[in-house]
Amino acid sequence: MGQFLGLRTVIYGASELAEAKAWYSMVLEQEPYFDEEYYVGFNVGGFELGLNPDARSVISRADGVVAYWGVADMAAQVERLNALGARQHSEVENVGDDILVATFLDPFGNVFGLIENKHFQAE
Repeated sequence: MGQFLGLRTVIYGASELAEAKAWYSMVLEQEPYFDEEYYVGFNVGGFELGLNPDARSVISRADGVVAYWGVADMAAQVERLNALGARQHSEVENVGDDILVATFLDPFGNVFGLIENKHFQAE
């Protein structure tokens, strides 16, 4: 096995941590596994989505970088995220072999990507 073990954590900045925690609890339909005043972490299928109130001062925004979170039904999730107050950042696109991707802006300004890829199975 190589030195890289795969995606583990994606950290989003959230200056309003309580509000972000509540919103992502609704989106992910679960409570965080780690919940402190300095960081909130959700286990999403074995990967971590972290919320950091200080991330904006540590991480400069890189518009070209998007983490895509797997979904089973893209259409249902697009409808659901729009209803929960996310703003669609890019339309659903078939990037080949019926793999669908779309991005949203969460209420805190982070790009939140979705991917429906029936060909990929997490180990």
